[in-house]
Amino acid sequence: MTIRNPILTGFNPDPSIVRVGDDYYIATSTFEWFPGVQIHHSRDLVRWRLLTRPLRRASQLNMLGDPDSCGLWAPCLSCADGLFWLIYTDVKRFGRTSVAGASGASMRDFHNYLVTSPRIDGDWSDPVHLNSSGFDPSLFHDDDGRKYLLNMLWDHRPGNHRFAGIVLQEYSVKEGKLIGEKENIFRGTSLGFAEAPHLYKRNGWYYLLTAEGGTGWGHAVTMARSRKLAGPYELHPDTHILSARHRPDSELQRAGHADLVETQDGETYMVYLCGRPLRNRGRCTLGRETAIQKMVWGHDDWLRTLDGQGIPTLETPAPTWPGLALPRPSDTLSPAGGEGWSEGVTGGTTNASCHYAFDSPQLPIDFQWLRTPWPEEIFSLTARPGFLRLFGRETIGSLFRQSLLARRQQSHCFGAVTVAEFEPEHFQHLAGLVCYYNNTKFHYLYISRDEIVGKHLRVMSCLPDSTQTEAFTPPIAIPAGRPVHLRVEVDYERLHFAYYVEGVDNDWRWLAQQFDASILSDEASLPGFPNFTGAFVGMACQDLAGTLWPADFDFFEYQERTFRTNIPSTSSDYVRTASGQSNPS
Repeated sequence: MTIRNPILTGFNPDPSIVRVGDDYYIATSTFEWFPGVQIHHSRDLVRWRLLTRPLRRASQLNMLGDPDSCGLWAPCLSCADGLFWLIYTDVKRFGRTSVAGASGASMRDFHNYLVTSPRIDGDWSDPVHLNSSGFDPSLFHDDDGRKYLLNMLWDHRPGNHRFAGIVLQEYSVKEGKLIGEKENIFRGTSLGFAEAPHLYKRNGWYYLLTAEGGTGWGHAVTMARSRKLAGPYELHPDTHILSARHRPDSELQRAGHADLVETQDGETYMVYLCGRPLRNRGRCTLGRETAIQKMVWGHDDWLRTLDGQGIPTLETPAPTWPGLALPRPSDTLSPAGGEGWSEGVTGGTTNASCHYAFDSPQLPIDFQWLRTPWPEEIFSLTARPGFLRLFGRETIGSLFRQSLLARRQQSHCFGAVTVAEFEPEHFQHLAGLVCYYNNTKFHYLYISRDEIVGKHLRVMSCLPDSTQTEAFTPPIAIPAGRPVHLRVEVDYERLHFAYYVEGVDNDWRWLAQQFDASILSDEASLPGFPNFTGAFVGMACQDLAGTLWPADFDFFEYQERTFRTNIPSTSSDYVRTASGQSNPS
């Protein structure tokens, strides 16, 4: 069997992997999206299912006011002493001088925390604050029972390297805090930007895995080792054991930020983040994804890729352990992970076509919202059973309370449809379908009303790479009192919107404009701004008058597909009524 990369498509960066018995878990960063941390589950390293997001209480994570691409960075997931241990950073300020030519202060605020749980899918503890000296924290469980925290050290001082090395400090479980002095055990190589440390012990060696080169095109995985925990650490003969920085022909770019796992048979696999740029734009609209690669230990006790070239690959051999299978929802997890699957979780999907009917009081796990730990302030699945109700809140892009629920774009070519029942009273009421990256990058097909046109549709675009940062299409008048179906079709960098008014239109009406989907990417940005997430598609509602004017959404559909040279012919499409019955157009 062969594993096809990436294994976690769409925005799933900074993977941390652990095996517990026959179960594998990968934790990835969620940044400003709530709940915090995605954990996927597999039993064969081939097929993965989104299992849970553990940080879902205000006491664990409150990101109100966190800037775009801040919030939850680089979780580290491990299992020891009958517990799952999760380390993470909440970034409160980014700063802007790490990139040449950028302006602004170099001060940053990183707060590193630890939570634990006896069940991977259970309720996790309230956090223990560890330190605030840098980001990408990682917990190492030594074989003598002692535990150590590693993180990159941030140095804000002018003239110094911002990425000042990897520091190590002991963590006392009994005292619930770091003890002793921290030591800088690795200052990195000339490639710079040493971060994402993970520590392992094998054959009497301590192996340190780090990322270097920044999380863009120069990204790389660096390995070093030492006989002593605190070093000194010697570099791998090849220095970097995986990178695409010198291979523009590689389908997987930006490879770095890696972690290792050993199978039941002793095979070693490395997970790492990667990006798949649009071929004619060089932009990664799917964000940073997670890939996996089989590795091999040499006679010199150094780790290398199977072919020794250190290049990310689209395919890699699957484990040879017999009897590997994806669990059904009725299966149980390994004992250390607790029994069963999360109560109330409707399940992440592994197929490319999803219909969300909003018939349950629980939100489908594929959806997230932004920053707030109090979801009842922005949406309800019980106020009108069978519908998702969004309460109009702050502007789209607000750093505090905005009503936006969305799921990841996980393919370069996809379509999405929703139906909105929304009767705005004035121009400060808006609701609709949005393709969103952050507050400087989105395309928003929304319904509103004004004193001239009345109820209408138009598109608002926020363009990060244009002299005109905001653009609006002309309003299209639509009748009041009827559900409106909203649709988007994306083919690589091409984005088209359509609408259909129930009981009025017999077909989809396509907007004349073609929109640039490539702006929904890390690379579409002015220098120095943080851009670490990925494209989402979903529903939004704003009430700029502050009266919480609601919008109801009957369903949401997402479908991945192959490339289309033209927008679809309406004669071959279908629409759904508000009751969910399909009607041929």
